[in-house]
Order: sequence, then C-alpha cells, then structure tokens
Amino acid sequence: MQPQVIFESTRQVVRDIALIAAGSIISALAVNGILIPNQFVSGGVTGIALVIHSIIPAWRVEWIYIAMNIPMFIAAWMAVGRRFFFFSIIGAVSLSLALSLVHVHINLHDKLLNALLGGIVLGAAVGLTLRSSGSQGGMDILAVMLLKRFSISLGNTILFVNAVVLVLAAYFFSIESALYTLIVIYVSAKVVNILVTGLSQRKAVFIISPHWKVISDEILRDIRRGVTILDGKGGFKGEKESILYTVVTFPELGDLKNLVRRIDPGAFVVISNTLEVMNYRIGNQPHW
Repeated sequence: MQPQVIFESTRQVVRDIALIAAGSIISALAVNGILIPNQFVSGGVTGIALVIHSIIPAWRVEWIYIAMNIPMFIAAWMAVGRRFFFFSIIGAVSLSLALSLVHVHINLHDKLLNALLGGIVLGAAVGLTLRSSGSQGGMDILAVMLLKRFSISLGNTILFVNAVVLVLAAYFFSIESALYTLIVIYVSAKVVNILVTGLSQRKAVFIISPHWKVISDEILRDIRRGVTILDGKGGFKGEKESILYTVVTFPELGDLKNLVRRIDPGAFVVISNTLEVMNYRIGNQPHW
C-alpha cells in the first residue's frame, strides 16, 4: 500500500493553510474576546485548557493546549493519515500563535447573546479549519477519527464528549457558567456540522416509473450524474419494476425533479439526505 501523499498540489497547500490560518484567528477572537471575559468555556481540549488556566493563571492557555495535543497527534498519525497529521500540527501551532497574539474584546451586554455569538464564531472557526486537510488538534482529531471509522457526525462527537468540560465548568466556576457553556458548545457543534457537511450535503434519490429508461438517459445526459438501475417487484400486483437510484448535489435536485415531472408526472420519487458520500466526482467528504 502506497503511503498517503501529503502535498497534492501547490494550490491545495495554499488553500489548506489559508483555511487553517483563518480558522485559528477566528478561534482566538472567540476565546480571547468572548469566552474568557465572560468566564465561558469552549469544548474539548481548548475548554480543558481554559479551566486549567483559570485555576493556574501563570500557565498560558496556548502552552497547555499544545501539551495536551501530543497524544492526539499520535492518534492522528496512526488512525487518520500523514496528511491530516501534518496539517493538524500546523493547525495546533497556528491556533496557539493566534491565542497569544489576537486580543480583541467583543462584549455584548447580555450574557446569553455573548454565549450565542461565542458558539457561532467558535463553530465557524472549527468548521473552516475542518474544511482543510487538517484540524486545530485536540477534540477535532477525535471527531475526524470517529467520522472516518464509524460515520458519527463531527458535531455529535464534539457535543457528547464535552460533558466533562461542562462538569469542570460547573465545579470551578458556577452552574450558571456551565449552562452558558452548554449553549456555546451546542451552537458551535451545529455550526460545525453545517460548514463541514451541511453546505455540501448530497441527496439520494429513488425513482420508480414505467418510463425509467428515458429518465435514466436524461439524468446521464443533462444532469451528468450516474444512475444505478435496481430490480424491484411491486407488492400489490407482483409486477417487476426497474428502480433508478442516483445521488445529486442540492443545486441539482430542482433540475432532477423538473426532469422527472416533465417525463412522467405520476412517477414515484423518494428523496433522502445523506450523511456523507465518498466518490471523486460526487463525494462531499473532506480529503483527510
């Protein structure tokens, strides 16, 4: 088995580093500008680092973060791949630099609004980074490992593993702070899901029609998507039927429905969401 290629092209490297840098700066804005001033805690390793920093202020958040990432990097090398490992190191170092350099205070008058804004900004930062070939380290690595091995969504992993962070926030700060932190974690997890898979979610479509051949040909020619023809049998009459199965992007879905409606208004069509699709033409999984 050939080792994974780290650098596919100069364009890919520039794109990945730009996404990682942007995600790190936005994360620093959220952490230093919203979370720390309001005694909120973010999720995962960053959240634990913030708790330790609040207990021992002399220990800087960025150095705690780097130290806690070492076992995660080992896991990334073994379970995900060399490219993800390399770019995750860049992500963790970039985030540490951003945390030490970017200090812009963003404070709304209402703590609930601060929690909502913190979750949106933090989720956008993590989502941007995960659109690259790497991550910011920490919990992102665990989330990617579970997605690749068990197809567990990134947001759900981030949401569930942060129970420990909530307990720590309640113990070292207050229950009120833990509840605000829960808002930050929940909102950020949803934003991550939207940015990484939601905006590029594919639609799986089943079509049953006596005009299946014409529909299949037009999907191949006009929409330029592959079609699989499945053999089926009607439960009521017992007649054999051909079932078309295809996967399209969201913008292509309207064209597909219009195509089917024009050829056979009585066609039976089922459209469902997909969690992830792996393919060089229609896939929506980042290249980790």
